[in-house]
Amino acid sequence: MNNWEKKVIKLLVKSLKPLPTELNEVDWKSDISSKPDRLAQHMSAFSNQFGGGFIIFGINNEGVPSNFDKERSDLIMAQLGNIARNNLEPAVILEHQMVEYEGTTLLAVYIIESVIKPVYIRKKDIYFSFVRSAGQTRKMTKVEVKKFISSSSNLHFEEQIALNEINSDEVLLNLDYPSYFQLTQTKLPDTKKGMISRLIEERFISEISDDKYSILNLGAILFAKDLSKFSSIQRKAIRVIIYNGTNRLKTKKEQPGIKGYASGFSGLVRYVNDQLPTNEIIEQAFRKEVKMYPEIAVRELIANALIHQDFDIEGAGVIIEIFDNRIEITNPGQPLIDIYRFIDAPPRSRNEILASFMRRINICEERGSGIDKVISSIELFQLPAPEFITGEGFTRVILHSYRPLTKMDKNDKIRACYQHCCLKYVEREKMTNSSIRSRFNIEEKNYPMASRIISDALEAGFVKEADPNSSSKKFASYVPFWAD
Repeated sequence: MNNWEKKVIKLLVKSLKPLPTELNEVDWKSDISSKPDRLAQHMSAFSNQFGGGFIIFGINNEGVPSNFDKERSDLIMAQLGNIARNNLEPAVILEHQMVEYEGTTLLAVYIIESVIKPVYIRKKDIYFSFVRSAGQTRKMTKVEVKKFISSSSNLHFEEQIALNEINSDEVLLNLDYPSYFQLTQTKLPDTKKGMISRLIEERFISEISDDKYSILNLGAILFAKDLSKFSSIQRKAIRVIIYNGTNRLKTKKEQPGIKGYASGFSGLVRYVNDQLPTNEIIEQAFRKEVKMYPEIAVRELIANALIHQDFDIEGAGVIIEIFDNRIEITNPGQPLIDIYRFIDAPPRSRNEILASFMRRINICEERGSGIDKVISSIELFQLPAPEFITGEGFTRVILHSYRPLTKMDKNDKIRACYQHCCLKYVEREKMTNSSIRSRFNIEEKNYPMASRIISDALEAGFVKEADPNSSSKKFASYVPFWAD
C-alpha cells in the first residue's frame, strides 16, 4: 500500500458521505475528459495546493462509483503523464494506485504538491495558474499569484511587490516620503535622485530598470499616502469603530485609515484618545479632565497589533472598537507565543523587518518592555486587568474602564493578580499581600480581602508560593506558575 492510499480512502469517504460533495483535495471523474486543457487546470490547482490533491476515476457527477479496470487505467495514466510533462510549467509529478472502495475498484491519481509555485499552463503567462476553492478549480487572482511567487521564493511580506513598474515621479506621488525623513530625523535630499536612493536603501522600493521601480509592501504599509491605491494591502488599513453603548448594535462612527502605519501613527493614536471617555477630578481646587485609559497603554497595544498581525490573512486588518465601558483592539492572526507569557517572554514577530523599523522610529518599545508598560500603567490607573484573547485567526486585547473592586468578578481579580505577579517577577521582585493591596487599593486593615484574591489565583494555578517550604503566611511571597 502506498503511503497515501489510506489518506485518499479517508478523503473519498468524507466526500461521498453523508451527501456527495467534492472537496478541495479530491476531484471525481467517471472517465478521462476529452478536454486536455481542463485536465491541465485541475492538475495545476492540485500541484499548487498544500499537500497536493487527488483525481479519482470511476465516480460520476452524482458521486456514484463504478469499477475501473487496469487496461483503461493504463491508457488514462499515459494521457495524464503527457499533460503533466508538456502542458504545465513546471512539470508536475504524478503517482497512481488502484484502490478498493466498498467493493468497487477505482483509479486514484495523486498530483504531488510542487516545490516551485505557482504551476501554470505552459505557453501562457504565469497568471494562468489555478487553485482549488469550495471543491472547484478556478483561476488564481493576481494577488494569489503574487503570494505564491513570494512564498516559493521565500520572500517576507515586507519584500513583496505592492505596486509595480512605475517611474520615480509616481513613487514620490504614492509615498509620504517627507514623513520618512522627519521620523528618521534625517535631512531631506535636495534632488529626486537622492530621495529615491534613500528609499531603495530602506527597502521601501526596488529598482527594475532605468527610472522603473516597484514599491514594496514595506514602503507601502509604512508610508502610503493612500492605502486604497495598493490593491494587495488596501484591506490592511486600520479601522476605528465607535459604538453607542456596550454592544455592537448601534454604531456611532466608523473611521477607516488612509495613511501608512508610520506616517499615520501619531494621528491615529491622537484620534483614538480623542474618542475615549474622561473622568473629572479636582486637583488643588481646580477641575481637571483625565482620560479613562492611560495613553501609553493605548499606544503600545495599537503598535503591537500593527506589528504582530498576520498579513497572509486576506480581507482582515487591525480593528479598534470603542464601547462605553471598554476598548477592543483586534488583529488578524494568532500570537506566536502563549497569551499568558505576553508580559515576560521576548516577543516573536512574523514581520521582523516591519517591527525593526517601527522600533527604530520609536513607535513601539524595545523588545519585551511594551506589555510591561501597559500592565504597569493599568495598575496605576486602578483599572481592571486587560484581557488577552486568541481565537481562530485573530488576537484581541480588551481594556476595561474603571470598576471598583466590589464590582469585579472572581476572574477579573485572578487575572489582575496573575498579571501583577508577572510584573513583579520581571522587575526582580515578588508579589506579596502588601503589593496586592496596593494593586487593588485595599486598606491594610482589610488584608484578608487581598489574601482571598491570592488564594483564588493559587487555586486556579496562575501563581505559586515563592518558597513552598516557608511556614510564614504573613511574609509569604508568590511568583507566576511558570517561574523557575
